[in-house]
Amino acid sequence: MRPGRPPRRGPGPHAKGMTMAGNDLGSLLGGLLGGGQQGGASGGGGGNILGALLGALMSKGGGAGGSNPLSGLLEGLTKAGLADQAQSWVGTGENKEVSGTQVREALPDDTLRQVAEEAGVSPEQAANEIAQVLPQAVDKLTPEGQVPSGSLEDLIRQQQL
Repeated sequence: MRPGRPPRRGPGPHAKGMTMAGNDLGSLLGGLLGGGQQGGASGGGGGNILGALLGALMSKGGGAGGSNPLSGLLEGLTKAGLADQAQSWVGTGENKEVSGTQVREALPDDTLRQVAEEAGVSPEQAANEIAQVLPQAVDKLTPEGQVPSGSLEDLIRQQQL
C-alpha cells in the first residue's frame, strides 16, 4: 500500500445510493415472499426485483407515499387502469393476476429500465417478474385490507414476525 492513498474498498458510497436501499428492501421482501419454500429463486429473486422497483420509486420521491412507496405504486397502478387488480391485492379476497405487459404500461419507462438494470435483466423480463410477485407481496404487506402507514421496511419486518 502506498502512503497517502486509502485502501480500495469497492465502488464507494456514491455508487451505492438507492441501490443499497433497493438491496435491503429486496432482502426483506425475499424473506417475506420466500416463506418456507425451497430453492429460494422465486422468493429471493422476486424480492430483489420488487426491492429494486420500490427503491427506484423512493428515489423519485415515492409520490404521496413518502417513505412508503407502496402507496405511490398502488396509486400509479390505479391511474394506469389496474384499479381492480390493485384493490384485489390490498383487499382480503382473492388476488387478481396482472400481466407483464400491464406492468410495463403502468410503470414509467425510466423506472422500469432502472429496475431492470439493477436486477441484471431486460425491461420485459423485469416487468414479467414484477407481475408474478407483486400480487402476493402487496397482499402480505396489507393484511388488514388497507395500506398501513409507516415505512416500508417497518411493514415488511412486522409481517415477518
